[in-house]
Amino acid sequence: MNWNEVIKICDEFLLSAITKLYGLEEYRIGLISPHEGGRNIVYICEKEGSKSKILRISYLNDRHLEDYLGELEYIKYLFNHGGSVSNVISSLNGNILEKISCNNHTFFVCLFDKAKGKRLVENNYQYREGVEITEYYYNCGKVLGKLHQLSKEYTPVHSRYNFFDKYNENYIDELIPDTLSLLKTRLKELIKTLKNFNRSRANFGMIHFDFNDGNYSIDFDNGQITVYDFDNSCFGYYMYDLADLWTQGVGWIQFDPDPKKRREFMKEYFTIILDGYRSETEIADHMLDKLPVFINATIMENIIDAFEVMKNNGNNPVCDEELMYLIKCLEDDIPYKGFFHEMYSSDTPFEL
Repeated sequence: MNWNEVIKICDEFLLSAITKLYGLEEYRIGLISPHEGGRNIVYICEKEGSKSKILRISYLNDRHLEDYLGELEYIKYLFNHGGSVSNVISSLNGNILEKISCNNHTFFVCLFDKAKGKRLVENNYQYREGVEITEYYYNCGKVLGKLHQLSKEYTPVHSRYNFFDKYNENYIDELIPDTLSLLKTRLKELIKTLKNFNRSRANFGMIHFDFNDGNYSIDFDNGQITVYDFDNSCFGYYMYDLADLWTQGVGWIQFDPDPKKRREFMKEYFTIILDGYRSETEIADHMLDKLPVFINATIMENIIDAFEVMKNNGNNPVCDEELMYLIKCLEDDIPYKGFFHEMYSSDTPFEL
């Protein structure tokens, strides 16, 4: 079942049923344009004088009831313990997740409070007027640190899957074409390296797994960040989320042709991130030393996601310039996403 088919079912049946389940009769419900590789149908629900809400309908058959409950219970836990996240709203039946069957297909439905503020891209990547951008860097680290500190104390009822349940040798062999034999070898080596790291409660727990400025909103009155879209959350290394934050930072300086300036900026940026992070929780220096490995882990996720999207769309595997760039980073063991390497071009960032 593809996206257009699901939209038709939503229009003809699902939205009416969902409206009754959640008491949304007086709300205007509008479709939010999907992003490439998106796996859900998302609507915004608006009503004058009331908080806006976000409706999510999941239709792919690669996850089960346990996975969705694990995600939503985790979000609820974070919100109830002071995490800056968009809360889950229960249906009129008192359920945080509703399962609806239609046309011999199962849909999983959930509703969230809309985060206050807006994304950076919606503000043309301009931060708060009269406030140093370093406040934003610090807050990113602080909010993430709080989520990780709460995760260290979290015991799930419905357990979410583990990073290594997906990222393993069998899945690499299944998904990546044999023509990319060196890439497959490098990915397996990376997974083996990650498996050897300490998985104590201080290092390994529930993580967001997609922590970037597309998945949180900023209240531009006070700088508060509210995180959402835990759709990819799983049990993994906390360093993975920090590596995601590192890779996000390159956007602020990616067009500067001087690699020395890029390196100096990234050092200062990540120092401020860590100051914010450590104001809420600890991260061991020996784990921070492994940052290049975890940046490679984020590259692996991007590569696998690209091949998954091609597979789900029924397309033959094709590597564009951006994907080839990522592949070269792993094949040639080029650290830090090639950001300080001679192959990097500030005219066409992260393309080969």
